[in-house]
Amino acid sequence: MSADEIDPMIERLFARTPQMADATLFAADVETKLQSSTRVRTLALTLAGVVGGIIAVRESMNVTLNLTGSQAPVAGRVIGQGIQSASLDVQGAVASGLSQMGLADMTLGSMGGMQLFWIAAGALIALAAAGVMKLSQDV
Repeated sequence: MSADEIDPMIERLFARTPQMADATLFAADVETKLQSSTRVRTLALTLAGVVGGIIAVRESMNVTLNLTGSQAPVAGRVIGQGIQSASLDVQGAVASGLSQMGLADMTLGSMGGMQLFWIAAGALIALAAAGVMKLSQDV
């Protein structure tokens, strides 16, 4: 047989998809797995966003802008005073909100920033490895 005779025959064989007996069950199983992984991913991203937001707000409360110095221009001093008063108002509101939630005195012990970075990096690597293992078991 020549290549011209084989190509149309192969095209005819693959033109129709064979119907499997459990096609609807397979589709439902795939849909269920997709939905469950979407829920877990949404929950993880929401939790990470909340934790990151709390840390960002807590750290932004410690920012000091030195625009009110005696050597600053008059406009800079006025803007600096406005920013400082607005910052104090926001800091007070955030501090009261965090204290109501019980997060005002959130300390991370004697760990430094670099230790926390490596702990978080290790946790992310472990989470990624667990995800790869889960995916390899599903396939």
